[in-house]
Amino acid sequence: MMSITRNRASVFCAALALLYLTAAPLLAEALALPSNARLTREVVKSAASYSAPVAPYSAGLLPVFDVQGRITKQAYRIPQQGITPQQILTPIEESLEAAGFEPLFKCQDRFCGGFDFRFSTDVLPAPDMFVDLFDYIFLTTRRLPDGGTASEYITLLVSRDSTAGYVQIIQITPTGASPLPTERGEALVVDAVTSLRPPESPIGTQLETQGHAILSDLAFETGSADLGQGAFASLEALATYLRANPSRKVALVGHTDTVGALSGNIALSKRRATSVMQRLATAHGIPSAQMEAEGMGYLAPVLSNLTPEGREANRRVEVVLLSTE
Repeated sequence: MMSITRNRASVFCAALALLYLTAAPLLAEALALPSNARLTREVVKSAASYSAPVAPYSAGLLPVFDVQGRITKQAYRIPQQGITPQQILTPIEESLEAAGFEPLFKCQDRFCGGFDFRFSTDVLPAPDMFVDLFDYIFLTTRRLPDGGTASEYITLLVSRDSTAGYVQIIQITPTGASPLPTERGEALVVDAVTSLRPPESPIGTQLETQGHAILSDLAFETGSADLGQGAFASLEALATYLRANPSRKVALVGHTDTVGALSGNIALSKRRATSVMQRLATAHGIPSAQMEAEGMGYLAPVLSNLTPEGREANRRVEVVLLSTE
C-alpha cells in the first residue's frame, strides 16, 4: 500500500514538473509593458489585411508588405512625464526577441519620412493614440512559422506628449492563432531630476537633447501672421545658439488650433513661421541659410483642442534642429 502511494506521488510530481517545463516558454512569450501602461483602445478583426511598413516614406510612396490574418490593434498610454520613446520601446523589443521575432524595419520620426510616413500608415485615432511628428519610433518585426503555414508580424509605434508616453501594437497572426499576450513588469518611472528639463532650460540645450523646442513667448494677433514687436527672450536665446553654432540648421514650424479648415491653418501656420524666420534674420542677423519655415496647421497638437487652454497651447511656433553639419 505504501509503495502504491509513493508511486502515485512520484507520478504526480513528474506531471507537475512536465507542466512547469512546458508552461515556462509560453509564459516567456509575452509583450513586456510597464505596470502603469493603460489600455486605451483595442480593435480586433478575425480576418483582414494589413500593410506593414518595411522602409521609409520616399518619393511619394511608403513601401509596405501586405499580410493577412487575425488583426489585433491596441493602444496604451503610460502616464509619465519625461519618458522617451526608446525607453518605452526597449523592454518591448527585448520581449519580442525572446519570443523569436526578428526586426525587419526600424526608423525614427524624420528618418521614417516624418509627416508623410505618419499619415500613410495605420494609426489608431486620438486621444487613444498620440503621435508627435518630431518624436516617434516605428518598428516592424516578424516571426517565421514553426510548423505552421504563415509568419506572424508585429508592428510598434511609440511616441509621447508632454504628460505621457503612447504605444500602438498591431499584431497579425494566422487565422486561428492567438496574438501574444501582454505581461506587466515594473512601472516605468523617470527620475524627474535627471530626465525632466525645467521650463527655463536654454533652447540650445533642448535642441541638442530633444531635437526641438517651443518658442513659448511669441505673440501673434488672432488670425494674423504678424509677429508682435516684443523683445521675445526665446528668439534672443535661439539667435545666440545659432550664432555660436553656424553649422547648425533649424526649421521654424508653425502650429494652430482646430478653428477653421486645415488648408487655411497650414497656410497661416507657415506664414507665422516665416515671420519668425524673418525676424531672426533682420533683427538678430541670422543667415537665411541656417533656417527654413514650415507649417503643420492643427496636425500636431500638444494638448486637447476641446478647451481654451489647450487651443492656446496648440497655437505655437517650434524650432526643430535639422542638422549639425
